[in-house]
Amino acid sequence: MSFFIALALDGLLAGALYAPVALAFVVTYKATRTLNFALGEWLMVGARAVAALRPLLGLAPALLGGAAALAALAQAFNQLALRWLAQRPAISLIMVTLGLGALLRGLAGLGFRGLPADLALPLPAAPLQLIGAWVTPTELVAAGAGLGLCAAVGVFFRLSRAGLALRALANDSVAAAAMGIPALAYAGFAWSLAAAVAALAGVLWTAVAGGGFGVALVGLKVLPVVILGGLDSIRGALLAALAIGLLESLAAGYLDRALGGGFSTIAAYLLALAMLALRPRGLFGRERPERV
Repeated sequence: MSFFIALALDGLLAGALYAPVALAFVVTYKATRTLNFALGEWLMVGARAVAALRPLLGLAPALLGGAAALAALAQAFNQLALRWLAQRPAISLIMVTLGLGALLRGLAGLGFRGLPADLALPLPAAPLQLIGAWVTPTELVAAGAGLGLCAAVGVFFRLSRAGLALRALANDSVAAAAMGIPALAYAGFAWSLAAAVAALAGVLWTAVAGGGFGVALVGLKVLPVVILGGLDSIRGALLAALAIGLLESLAAGYLDRALGGGFSTIAAYLLALAMLALRPRGLFGRERPERV
């Protein structure tokens, strides 16, 4: 039983780190119907920017500076590329985000060469015992911050004027524009918001799992999360992230030895394929009726 508790707790903590990453993916899709396949590179660039600024400014100003820099980059990307592809096929938007990811990987390799990548939080290193399992203070703080970030964005979408406008655009962009909501301006805001969330999520991931350019691969790991929860559901992103983290941890503990090492890394993708076959919009995704 203690082994199961340890695996479950480890999986939930991992899911709490997946959640803000999936949230950044959902925010852009929810507001602009664009799949951002450069998300992993956003995480990497945001975390590396904060790590580079931290020795100069301190942790809190570096967090704000890194998030603001990535938000500005996303705004520039929206203004220079995405706004001109608004009425083009979805594959055009997907390809341009893939191109952005490749560009960021190349530029990051040059711009961050020789700069620090470590983002260890100023917390005790000694592990703590929690319901029979051992966890580090960094894991607990990062998980709590990730869940808190998701809650803050959810409240923003639910209660703020800008959140209401973004929800209106997601529901019916033509009707929202007819009511006077500036669609292009709010689309840019959504991209900036997602970028700021991605920067903070990259910092949390780096603090727990380590930095470097491998953080970019995390963007692929959250695809099963958004497929399971629904591409346009903030609540779905949070719950699916916890479920996927739990699935991966339990599969690693109980199934890897029987089915071969590494099965836990594909278990989430198998679940995502099943979800696409049975319920393509995900558990909490909203069905969008179309006139045919």
